[in-house]
Amino acid sequence: MAAQRGIGLILLVVIAGLVVGSLLGEILGSLLPAGRAQDLITRGPTIGLAPPATLDLRFLAMTFGLSLKVNLVGVVGIVLAAVTLRRL
Repeated sequence: MAAQRGIGLILLVVIAGLVVGSLLGEILGSLLPAGRAQDLITRGPTIGLAPPATLDLRFLAMTFGLSLKVNLVGVVGIVLAAVTLRRL
């Protein structure tokens, strides 16, 4: 019987893979000369709230914002994290 993993652990591993992969993508992109290879590695969609949403209750104002920039190496990081989680 396979051990069941919580959704929190799966989410943590996927986010960690995305963060590490995106960071490596930015570092690799800064080392490459400007051109198509650099664009392929560093560019990607930005998902989130733009501009941030503001909730004003007159006595309390809160601003909510979340932005996630995904690049090619970030996606590779997610895949590697998923494979690593599967082997654990």
